[in-house]
Amino acid sequence: MKVAILGGGQLARMLSMAAHRLGVEPWIVDPKPDAPAAAVARHVLGALDDPASTRAIEGCDVVTAELDHAPAAVMEGIADRVPVRPGPRAFAIAGDRLREKELFRSLGIPTAPFAAVDAPSDMPRALAATGLPAVLKTRQQGYDGKGQCSVESAAAAEEAFTRLGGVPALLEARVPFDRELSILAVRGLDGEVRFWSPVENHHEGGILRRSRPLDRALRRALGGAGRQASRALLETLDYVGVLTVEFFEVKGRLLANEMACRVHNSGHWTEEGAVTSQFENHLRAILGLPLGGTTTLGPTAMLNLIGALPPRDALARLPGARIHLYGKAAAPGRKLGHLTLRARSKDALERALDLAELALATS
Repeated sequence: MKVAILGGGQLARMLSMAAHRLGVEPWIVDPKPDAPAAAVARHVLGALDDPASTRAIEGCDVVTAELDHAPAAVMEGIADRVPVRPGPRAFAIAGDRLREKELFRSLGIPTAPFAAVDAPSDMPRALAATGLPAVLKTRQQGYDGKGQCSVESAAAAEEAFTRLGGVPALLEARVPFDRELSILAVRGLDGEVRFWSPVENHHEGGILRRSRPLDRALRRALGGAGRQASRALLETLDYVGVLTVEFFEVKGRLLANEMACRVHNSGHWTEEGAVTSQFENHLRAILGLPLGGTTTLGPTAMLNLIGALPPRDALARLPGARIHLYGKAAAPGRKLGHLTLRARSKDALERALDLAELALATS
């Protein structure tokens, strides 16, 4: 069997490694000769919208994507010849912040107040809907904190619209949330749905820094609502594969922030911390194989390595740590790898996280 992945970054790399373990041949499509996944997959060198690239993967059994904003139009064209999973509609919605929020609202999934801003003249109406403070976000092409500006006043809102290029945008109320969490789910070709344990996320500079297990009491209080919302999205989109939904918790209530139609950074812990990783289960789903178990094996957390790498021996000394490096050149704000940390108890995991943070800070 062959699976084609649009994009060749670290997510494609980890998907490709999981594919090899399943005896599946991974292909990637990426315009960069040094794409991280190129070392472990057959590399179709070219742009995603290049007809030659799409023709090259027509012999694969299924096509998927690792990108935040995979080109839906390209995927629709591929879907006429090769199954694309998840389907192009899911990527079209997730790649447009307004359509995404409108889908949440149509399914009764709570969100922060929001309004579309297509021109400066839309701003007064949008501000009346969201209030201040707020966040202005481009509708497309935003990730890791890019494509958005904080707004503290009406004048700042108009300046932000210009700073973001005057492109269609979404104004969203900035909510004082208690925490951010991710719900990871997988839906098979037969409609079976499984969930991993929810995790709490911590960001720095708009980039995910670490994900850790959600406290047991919070899992009980919030997990049901998160799973219900995720299941509604999976069923509505007739989704196949891993879906990640990020939520804000505000005084015990979940507000949906965004969804990702792919394996996700906040699910990296599953590679060492769950019976079946998000990468393997995504492949199982899109290939029509039975889903693997999602039970947690023990307290596990994930810590991103961003910007620069500490000495490898410093990482190797950390108790319970597994090192995952992506083969990328160092650069500010770039995700170069991650650590997964497993421990026998929640307290031991917190100690391991503290040691890891100290090692990163002092190296």
